[in-house]
Amino acid sequence: NGLITRAMLVTVLYRAEGEPEVTGTATFKDIDGNAYYAKAVVWGQQNGIIMGYSDTEFAPDQNITREQIAAIMHRYANYKGYDVSVGENTNILSYTDFNSISGYAVSAMQYAVGSGFMKGKSDTTLNPQDNATRAEIAAILHRFIEANK
Repeated sequence: NGLITRAMLVTVLYRAEGEPEVTGTATFKDIDGNAYYAKAVVWGQQNGIIMGYSDTEFAPDQNITREQIAAIMHRYANYKGYDVSVGENTNILSYTDFNSISGYAVSAMQYAVGSGFMKGKSDTTLNPQDNATRAEIAAILHRFIEANK
């Protein structure tokens, strides 16, 4: 039930890719070049998988929200060449908290829910601003992998 950080998620994806060699450094000023996640952040940034809060701030140790997971997984799916059109017709308006989804994350949440790798916290809520637990991310990643076999 522990929480997962932004750095942890990008590190999981980087390791799933076999830790490909990276060159250069991240443009985010809050990334310690010696941190366990440094290469993962460089890889994620260079491949358009992660975005920062600004051009210079990634906030690696901040707990990740469900909508941030959806956005990163949507970009990762694009990076992998997976079909992300499944979300285009997904109606997230039926969730009572759809209006709490940040503008940048709407299409990513549609994709996440439409493809089935992200479930609502209940039948009527998505809780996009909630921090995700390690158990939740394990379930999300498992469903993501299964959906893209």
